[in-house]
Amino acid sequence: MTADTPSPALPPYMHRRGLMLVLSSPSGAGKTTIARRLLEQDDELTMSVSATTRAKRPGEVAGVDYHFTSLTEFDLMVNQGKLLEYAKVFDNYYGTPREPVEQALAGGRDVLFDIDWQGTQQLKEKARDDLVSIFILPPSARELERRLTSRAQDSQAEIAKRMSKASNEMSHWAEYDYVIINNDVDSSVAKAHAILTAERLVRRRQVGLSEFVKGLQAGV
Repeated sequence: MTADTPSPALPPYMHRRGLMLVLSSPSGAGKTTIARRLLEQDDELTMSVSATTRAKRPGEVAGVDYHFTSLTEFDLMVNQGKLLEYAKVFDNYYGTPREPVEQALAGGRDVLFDIDWQGTQQLKEKARDDLVSIFILPPSARELERRLTSRAQDSQAEIAKRMSKASNEMSHWAEYDYVIINNDVDSSVAKAHAILTAERLVRRRQVGLSEFVKGLQAGV
């Protein structure tokens, strides 16, 4: 086969099942920045848009950053089983709508989640084979506080609240498949993308592989 010869197409019965890539961290450790960079680099990756009861922040777009709902609407989604996971974080509720995620996975697309350890535990219970989880740690507590302060989104009281909660959040690091210490964002993004690339090749996600190999053995 020459360089100009196109690669043979795979059989139509072969396809890859998508995966759920979860990034979790204490607030300010960098998971949102890493998630944004991954989405920019990879066309096969789509962001899960969570539903939330919290108020919209300046610059956020409904349906893009979050689905902003009332508490009554959120409770209805929970009762109807329309959420894959949900949790209460800083006095507000967050949850993942089930239908768009299941459609993406079946279509071979990967879904990126920016959720906490509570949501990750629920996803693990419901869809462990589809889940790949990464916990992002800050390089130090001092750097975490500096990042929270420099983004100028929260009051000092809110920053203190988030720092207090960070210790409990970080205690769940061992529940994750991978851990990245985010000392340098470029390096952290590269590591996260390497994990994603490798996990796409996991045997159980390559639907039709067994039949394909049997064909190879038969000389097809």
